[in-house]
Amino acid sequence: MIVAYGFANLLQSVAAARTTVHHTFDPGLLLRLAGHRTYLVGLGCQIGGFVLAFLARRDLPLFLVQASVAAGLGVTAILGVLVLKWRLPVAEVVLLALLFAGITALVLAARPAPSKQLGTAGSIALLVALGVIAVLGVFAVRLHGAPGSVALGSLAGLAFSSAAVAARPLASASSAEAFLSHPLFYLLIAHSIVGQLLLGLAMQRGSTTAAVAAMDAAGAVPAAIVGLLLLNDKIWPGREWLAAAGFLVTLAAVIGLTRYAEPQQQRALAHRRDQAVVVVGRSGADTGPPERPAQASTGLRRLTTRS
Repeated sequence: MIVAYGFANLLQSVAAARTTVHHTFDPGLLLRLAGHRTYLVGLGCQIGGFVLAFLARRDLPLFLVQASVAAGLGVTAILGVLVLKWRLPVAEVVLLALLFAGITALVLAARPAPSKQLGTAGSIALLVALGVIAVLGVFAVRLHGAPGSVALGSLAGLAFSSAAVAARPLASASSAEAFLSHPLFYLLIAHSIVGQLLLGLAMQRGSTTAAVAAMDAAGAVPAAIVGLLLLNDKIWPGREWLAAAGFLVTLAAVIGLTRYAEPQQQRALAHRRDQAVVVVGRSGADTGPPERPAQASTGLRRLTTRS
């Protein structure tokens, strides 16, 4: 599950960065993103992670499952190092160690237990939450840069958190018919789609760091609270402190890792572009008039921008 979400984070951020920025709450963005093979592969990884997380929510508390979902960012960082040749600073190694320690603490503290049902009132609350998140998204999409990433990422986190709350009791459905006819099933789908749209919009705002950090913080905390208060999430007696410490350490490590999980492929592209400019400039200095390097450099920048 953690590995699947790690691949999804990396691939979807790449696709979002290559798609024209949207300034309206337009579901058509998902169709445009679907035109990128990278996004489709990332979406497949996310669906696989979602299925595994859904099965885990049948007996495991939400504070453990949601923290594990957020921990996928650690896998994203490792994949960036192995596949995209990102740098591995000492600070990131420390954060990855803290992430592993936090998840281990949550595993030791979490007590498996079946979920309580939300009932009609819970379903209505999730429906109202869906409407509120969508309305706020219409206004948040007008923001640009880091503020837009934070606002839209936070709303995406709330949508995914609501989907997790719906999934916990739904996973205990007694039959396929009961599963498909349950109102929570449709609320789960609706919240997931809205969350996916908001996440895509947030990643387009130029700061995946801010988007992912806001999404993880806003997604993990509410689900953990609702699970403990309403859904029969359990902690082994005497290990409450371990659960609290593990959750806080995991969340802090994830937010810290967003600094390094930012789409560094853009930085690598800029580095390669600068090297190419230097090479072209040197070539021009040897064979042409002094103004030749600047012209070659400008042309290369335009080509890079179009790509």
